[in-house]
Amino acid sequence: MENKENKPQGLHENAYRKLKKGEEYKPLLSPDKNYPEITVWSVTIGLVMTIIFSAAAAYLGLKVGQVFEAAIPIAILAVGLSSVLKKNQALGQNVIIQSIGSCSGVIVAGSIFTLPAIYILGLDVNFTQMFLSSLLGGVLGILFLIPFRKYFVKEQHGVYPFPEATATTQVLVSGERGGKSLKVLLIAGLIGGLYDFIVATFGAWAETVTSTVTRWGAAIADKTKIVLKLNTGAAVLGLGYIVGLKYAFIICCGSLLVWLIINPILAAGFSGVDIFGMSFSAALGQMSADEIFRTYSRLIGIGGIATAGIIGIIRSSKVIGSAVKLAVGEFSKKDGGAKVQVKRTDQDISMRSVVMGIAVALLGVFAFFAFGGVVDTIWQALVGMLVVAVIAFLFTTVAANAIAIVGTNPVSGMTIMTLIITALVLVATGLKGNAGMVASLLIGGVVCTALSTAGGFITDLKIGYWIGTTPAKQEKWKFLGVLVAAVTVAGVVIVLNKTYGFVGEGALVAPQANAMAAVIKPMMEGGSAPWFLYGIGAVIAIILSFLKIPALAFCLGMFIPIDLNLPLLLGGAIAWFVSTRSKDKEVNAARQEKGTLIASGFIAGGALMGVVSAILKFAKVDWFLTDWNATYGEAIAIIPLIALVIYMIMASMKVEKQQ
Repeated sequence: MENKENKPQGLHENAYRKLKKGEEYKPLLSPDKNYPEITVWSVTIGLVMTIIFSAAAAYLGLKVGQVFEAAIPIAILAVGLSSVLKKNQALGQNVIIQSIGSCSGVIVAGSIFTLPAIYILGLDVNFTQMFLSSLLGGVLGILFLIPFRKYFVKEQHGVYPFPEATATTQVLVSGERGGKSLKVLLIAGLIGGLYDFIVATFGAWAETVTSTVTRWGAAIADKTKIVLKLNTGAAVLGLGYIVGLKYAFIICCGSLLVWLIINPILAAGFSGVDIFGMSFSAALGQMSADEIFRTYSRLIGIGGIATAGIIGIIRSSKVIGSAVKLAVGEFSKKDGGAKVQVKRTDQDISMRSVVMGIAVALLGVFAFFAFGGVVDTIWQALVGMLVVAVIAFLFTTVAANAIAIVGTNPVSGMTIMTLIITALVLVATGLKGNAGMVASLLIGGVVCTALSTAGGFITDLKIGYWIGTTPAKQEKWKFLGVLVAAVTVAGVVIVLNKTYGFVGEGALVAPQANAMAAVIKPMMEGGSAPWFLYGIGAVIAIILSFLKIPALAFCLGMFIPIDLNLPLLLGGAIAWFVSTRSKDKEVNAARQEKGTLIASGFIAGGALMGVVSAILKFAKVDWFLTDWNATYGEAIAIIPLIALVIYMIMASMKVEKQQ
């Protein structure tokens, strides 16, 4: 039995600040002792979490274009289960549960940002191709990140804030005191899940409210192409709370620039115009705001995202150099003579094993491309493998750096750049048309998943560093989580494609995949890419970077539909409101934390019930109130949304001052 005096009480006061000269950070779990980490319980629950959250994140990501990070809700559930079952020495095991389970979000992001684009283009991809693309990308992401672990989590201690890792660590540590968090999460999950299930399955009210619901709004939209839209879902509202007001506002600014300024300008003055090789349709003025956005405006955002990725690499050059130096130092250590004893909390998979693993994984990538129906020739497979190796390695630091600073992985922007490079290279090797599109997207899928996995894994490793688990154990068992997540995501994408599809009325939005399709199609059909619109986005990104405004977040807002961005602003505003009402900082912090639990419940519950709804539709169980929704849906949708907002605020504000 673990005595109360041996129970971890909290992180050391120097956990979040820079260390003084000669000072050392001491984790909760002593490096000189061994604790239960890899057990039947931790691995089994971790894999169950991986399956559940992979399905939920895939549905939500394809619907709204944002993949929620599963680390916090998984950590809450791990703590809750451990408390209910009264497990002793659960902290180390809960870290492993979270680390394995969080494979869900990262693999989902890598997969759904690219692979659905193949369906969008009217082409086909099979289960094996999707599975291997996700698996190989995930494995490379883990291996490429390991040499950078010490730099990011130890050498830069106190430099990077690691917002998501901080929140997750606090959940795991505070969870040792009891299971109240689980109760809050379950109630919020039930409310959010039922709310979104009623909308998606029964159609009791509209998922989206638009300004065209009124006569004056419809008239303005017809004459000026100005339209405002708001998604009423609980999951999207919760996502906005987690994102926070600052970044939600920046994302919305990008969206408002497109829908209030760029769309009207294009409609008013660009019909039938040819400029820098870019031909605008003569019917542009008659298009709806949505059509203008999908056909033209969104491409500006794509150019901005690609440019923001390049700027990120340039700014990360010192990070790459420093981390490589650390990695080379580890690899060059001689094994002869007496081995240096390394503390448990500093043990990684050996550099030799990492290098061999990278070699094997890249050979697997080559074999997949050459013999998996991806490319036509061995030469093209070799070129594809080199593209994956170089870009995935370089962008790994960008992904880790972004996660460490703001908790957001700019993987979609970096993937768009990868697709552009891949398309140019494959066209040069003679691979064009439909085959070239599929090949480019599968290659891009490997890179995208590698970057997503690397970015997410640095969070897991930082959590382990603060708490005091063994890095090598996290690294080894992460591979199993990636394998299970890859299988789950491939199956879910196929089911969702057959149920909803990604093109046409009622289809899942899949904004990133649509953006990927828009990038790759013209380049593979012998036409010219819309460089003029990409260039406008590039200029915007450069100006934003000079002004020190997060260009990636702004440009992401430019190509995600506005109805999915405005709820983020609403959720972010709620987060600001509940965390600033009191003069007592401790009360504000407690409210913020409880709101995070509620938002996580909304996200998890809404996304999970969305998957249930998709399965019911796939099974031809049709309960949708089509006529009712068409007549009254938008008119009444704002009422349940207001009720949801009121609940979120009141429940978050009702806390006791932490002792």
